[in-house]
Amino acid sequence: MTLPKNVAELQGENVVFELECIDRMYLNLYVPQLASAPGVAAYFRGYKGHRFASTKEAVAMSEGFRRQVLDFAERKATPIIRFEKGMRKDDVMHKRLRKFKAREGVVFIGIAQEKARVPRTIRKGFGEGESTIPWIDYTTAMVKHYYFYCVDEDFGAFFIKFCSYFPYTGKLCINGHEYLNGQLARRGIEFEALDNGLLRCADPTAAQRIAEAFDEKKIERFFRKWLSVLPQPYPAADRKAGFRCCRRSFPSRRFGIVRGTGGSFSRKSSGRTSIWADQKRCS
Repeated sequence: MTLPKNVAELQGENVVFELECIDRMYLNLYVPQLASAPGVAAYFRGYKGHRFASTKEAVAMSEGFRRQVLDFAERKATPIIRFEKGMRKDDVMHKRLRKFKAREGVVFIGIAQEKARVPRTIRKGFGEGESTIPWIDYTTAMVKHYYFYCVDEDFGAFFIKFCSYFPYTGKLCINGHEYLNGQLARRGIEFEALDNGLLRCADPTAAQRIAEAFDEKKIERFFRKWLSVLPQPYPAADRKAGFRCCRRSFPSRRFGIVRGTGGSFSRKSSGRTSIWADQKRCS
C-alpha cells in the first residue's frame, strides 16, 4: 500500500517558482493629535482660540476642502465619478485605466457615502440645575468620502481616500505586486503577471530582491509625494504647526496566491507565492 505524499514532498516535486511579496495593503490615515475627543477640543480651543470646543467651527474647513477637490478636478480635467450602491470601484478603475495614457497621475476622483467615525458637538450638563455646555463626542455617521484613484510611475495603480468631515481621516490602498511588476518592467526583466502574483519570471532572484525592498521608507516617500500633489483639508499653517496626516505603521501580515496543480487559485495568509508545475504540461 502506497502512503499519500505529504505537503513537503508535493512541494519538492511540483513547485517550480516561489516568491514572497506584499499583497494589497490598506493603511489608515489620520492626524494623531485629533484621534480623540480631548484632542479635537484642544484643537478648537487651544490652537484655534475658540471660546467653546465645537465642531461647528470645522464647517468652513470642510467646505474649503470640497472646493479644493472640485477645483483640482477642473484644473486637471479629471473625471468625477459618483459611486452608486452596488457599483464595484475596482471595475471602474480598470475600465478607466485602460484609457489612461500618462505615466502617472490621477485617473479619476470618486465620491461615495460611507460610514465614518467622526466627532460631534453635543450639549453636556454640569453642576446643579439645567446648565449645559458644548461637548465633543465621537460617533458614527454616513458622510461623503473622496477617492483619488491614481497611477504612480513606481508603485502602479493605487488609491487614497479622505473623509470629507473633520478630522478628515482616510485610507491608502497600495499593492506590492503592482510595485513589483512595475520595477521588473523598468529593468527589462521578462515576466508574466497573475492578478496578484507572478506566473513566471526570467530572474526570480531579482524579483525577490525587489519585493523585499518594498519597505516602510519607500512607502513613506511615496505617501508624502502624493500628499503634496492632491488637495489637502488642512491649510499650510496647520500642517506647519504639526496637524498633518500620518499613516499607521507598516503591517507585518502578508498575503500570497498559491496556484494548484489543477490550475485553480486560492488565497492563503502567508507571504509566499508558490507556482506549481502543471501536471498536464509535464506529462
